[in-house]
Amino acid sequence: MTAQEQDDAADQGSHTKKARTVRVWDPIVRIGHWVLVIGVFTAYFTGDEVPTVHVWAGYAVAATVVIRVLWGLVGTRHARFSSFVTGPGRVWAYLAGLATGQAKRSVGHNPAGAAMTLALLLALTGTTGTGMALLAVEEGQGPLAPFIAQEGEAGAPSAEYEAGGEYDETHEQDEREADSEGHGEGGGEEVLETLHSAFVYLTLALAALHVVGVLASSIAHGENLPKAMVTGRKRA
Repeated sequence: MTAQEQDDAADQGSHTKKARTVRVWDPIVRIGHWVLVIGVFTAYFTGDEVPTVHVWAGYAVAATVVIRVLWGLVGTRHARFSSFVTGPGRVWAYLAGLATGQAKRSVGHNPAGAAMTLALLLALTGTTGTGMALLAVEEGQGPLAPFIAQEGEAGAPSAEYEAGGEYDETHEQDEREADSEGHGEGGGEEVLETLHSAFVYLTLALAALHVVGVLASSIAHGENLPKAMVTGRKRA
């Protein structure tokens, strides 16, 4: 074989390889996926230590969830919920197939991946929703502040004090204790904190399962699924 024939064969092989891949994930899906990854872990590791970063990371996650839900209704073929949402029977069948090496490959989301997508969107909605509600209650800030009354106004002068009555440190301490009791067990702030923490750890647990599932599917189907979420292309 001449050098020219070798070059032609190489070009043909390259074109064949390209022809065997199709674009599956559009930029909105891919960028949104990695924004969620970065945003969730940024919010988790900043927490109360860097509240401003924590809050803005939460906003980024919330905005991405909203965009992804809307894109799931009107977006490209493989992004639409109608193309991958399925019943629990197919999810369990796929998982059983993974265990036996007989799982059927999907160009878009496989049934387990589809279920995880929905679960993560719901968990992230709960996480960001309770986070914004907690911000409104504790600080009187955020998009939910106009709709949620701020709590924890202990130490504010009472009507008696405003009218000229005596207001000493003992009275202030009594008001703080009363306020603490009012917002203690069963109080709105504590309930929101509990819910927020529950959604955070639910999200992290689902994310861990998602990583395991992606690795298992990559091995089972002989393809690099994380790379596909970067390039947007998968084997046809």
